[in-house]
Amino acid sequence: MTMKRWIAIIVAAALIFVSVGVNSLSYIFTRNINGFFEEMMAMSSGYSETVIEEGSNREKIAVLTLDGIIQDTGSASPFVARSGYNHQFFMNQLNDVLEDDSVKGVVLRVNTPGGGVVESADIYDAIRAIQVEKDIPLYVSMGGMAASGGYYVSAPADKIFVNPETITGSIGVIMESVNYAKLAEKYGIDFNTIKTGPYKDIMSGSREMRDDERAMLQEMINDSYERFVDIIVEGRGMSEADVKKVADGRIMNGRQAIEAGLADASGKTGDVIAALKEDFDLQNATVFEYTASDSWASVFGVKAGNLFGSNIESELIGKLLSDYNAPRMMYLYGER
Repeated sequence: MTMKRWIAIIVAAALIFVSVGVNSLSYIFTRNINGFFEEMMAMSSGYSETVIEEGSNREKIAVLTLDGIIQDTGSASPFVARSGYNHQFFMNQLNDVLEDDSVKGVVLRVNTPGGGVVESADIYDAIRAIQVEKDIPLYVSMGGMAASGGYYVSAPADKIFVNPETITGSIGVIMESVNYAKLAEKYGIDFNTIKTGPYKDIMSGSREMRDDERAMLQEMINDSYERFVDIIVEGRGMSEADVKKVADGRIMNGRQAIEAGLADASGKTGDVIAALKEDFDLQNATVFEYTASDSWASVFGVKAGNLFGSNIESELIGKLLSDYNAPRMMYLYGER
């Protein structure tokens, strides 16, 4: 990194620090202390409540948005600008819904091709906790895509609404790696692998997979698949046989999903909110969603991003960091 860029970062950080200090002191002297600390707490959480429809504060409907590949990238730090799906922030929102006694219903907007089996299970468990412990309804509004893990987290909903053009389904589990052994042999590349057991390098790209290794992995995949099926059986009230008729990895549109019993009706988010209000006598409820706070942390993230700029080196490093993952089981449809 050049000296010019380091100087720019230091100057920007100093300006942000001074700005935050001045604004904080101004707030303290011009408004009450409790209000200041409440705002600081909202800023530290990374999000705040934004009202969509005014109503009673004693009855609220929370609208949550799950958008992007469901994976925990570990980027929950408030010091980095956030984009795309952030697993920890979404889990925090589910926890806030669980602890907020005024929330009487939830609308979950889902737009995802799925993702990791563990992260999907995290969301599913949190949704079930809300339903069981709070005994409140949860409706799902599927967007352009709610496939694989997107359907996994939607299955326990009281009702699932789709758009006619929604891509959903893709029920199943996938695990893959790249085998470049023949390519390496062609170019005379040799791999020296030292390991403690015959399976330590299972799914290595430097050699062919053996039949016994494939059988081991298939057993793991089958276990996760059966859990996926069980969740749909329980959530949709379908028989295992009916679920497995469409749980072969196929995708379907909204109409097909309704006909297969995987969804209930067509409708956009506004229709889903209206249906929840009507079905559970919540016409006077306040409807709100969680939105990113305009905090000093997010400002710093944006400023830092602008300072680093967009160049080939940073993009390549970012791709290497994001792509360097050991093969793992995924509830995922589409490009991996």
